[in-house]
Amino acid sequence: MGRSATHRFDHLPDRLGLRGDIRRDLALGVLVGAVSVAVLWGSLPVLGSVEGVVLARGTIVCTGLVLLAQSLTLGLRRQNPVLSLVGVATLQVLLAALLPAGFDFHGPALFIAAYTCGTMMPLPRLAAVLVGCALVYGVAEGLLTGSLAPAAGPSLVEPGEPPSWVTAPIMAVSAFLIAGLVGMYMGTRRRYVALARLRDAEGLRAQKERAQAAIRAERTRMARELHDIAAHHLSGMVVQAGAAERLIGRDDEAARQAMGWVRAQGKETLTGLRAVVGALRDPDEGEARPGREADARDAPVPGLAAVERLVSTERELGTRLRLVREGAPYELPPIADVTAYRTVQEALTNTRDHAAGAQVCVRLWYRPQRFTLEVENEAGGFRDTDRRHRGLGVLGMRERADVVGARLDVGPTDGGGWRVRWEIPVEREESR
Repeated sequence: MGRSATHRFDHLPDRLGLRGDIRRDLALGVLVGAVSVAVLWGSLPVLGSVEGVVLARGTIVCTGLVLLAQSLTLGLRRQNPVLSLVGVATLQVLLAALLPAGFDFHGPALFIAAYTCGTMMPLPRLAAVLVGCALVYGVAEGLLTGSLAPAAGPSLVEPGEPPSWVTAPIMAVSAFLIAGLVGMYMGTRRRYVALARLRDAEGLRAQKERAQAAIRAERTRMARELHDIAAHHLSGMVVQAGAAERLIGRDDEAARQAMGWVRAQGKETLTGLRAVVGALRDPDEGEARPGREADARDAPVPGLAAVERLVSTERELGTRLRLVREGAPYELPPIADVTAYRTVQEALTNTRDHAAGAQVCVRLWYRPQRFTLEVENEAGGFRDTDRRHRGLGVLGMRERADVVGARLDVGPTDGGGWRVRWEIPVEREESR
């Protein structure tokens, strides 16, 4: 509530059309001058009726002009607060000289100027400026008070009172310091509020940047999913479609079966692509088409439970493949499970691209504290020269392994083949 009230007060001049420090300070000076003149002139009839002191018309006009000039000096209070304070104090001495001795009238401009110095100066300089100015002002006011006022009735100075040049500096120092310290407190408060707003804005900006970075990272992972799905399924569809093309006219039934497989794989690929593209779609577009977004989110992400199906698909494509499991199977953490499946999928795709026709073995080792998968192809086979090297295979597997804390080793075997080995530590109840 305090910060909100300060914020509204600081923006009140903007709502009134007063933009810029000089305009605001001049408007303040006009307001302070009008109030000061009204208070002074309103107190003159009371002074005449109670004390019997009557001022000449010329003196009254001069005091009004001095008060207005003194208040307009506040227009410099933020550009040069010391000069503004000196100007206001000088005009206050002139005002004291125009008024009868004993009739002390101090306009608000003097305290506003001291307050402004407090908001803009460090404490050592503030103390030096206020004390020095107050002493000079107090002595000058004490010595010159009533010097320009014509005799207009009985004296207002009580007999036995100490001279004003003694009391005026003491009162001036006290008043200046109080106004300056209040200004220092308010200046510190405003700076604190400004820093708090800046900190909140920086916190929101940092939070937004972290959210955007997380979105970009997630979309990068989804892009790799898109690559894996498209590369694996579409390459198989190309191979099977080529086989069906050769069977047309010779074995139509086999050609129909091959094309049926292509159709089924095409639907599965399309579902996978919708899942990934749905995650990559802009949020606004996803809100505009909620049906498709829901379909994409509901599409299951494959894990090691789908390896049997993956192996069966590869065998249908003509790959000589053997699946070996060792140890009692157990479930991996979800992200590691998906990553392991994608590693097998990418390794088989790379084998089809670079060693088509070679014998391939997929091994899954379920050990108490570590899980290892290995995809190894023997020497032989041939490179599919019609397919370009995509460049994301090993890189994608390595990035995924880093994400889940797995170790990835990729390289040639002693027999001239190629091996992809992926290993991750596991924590299970039995191993604790």
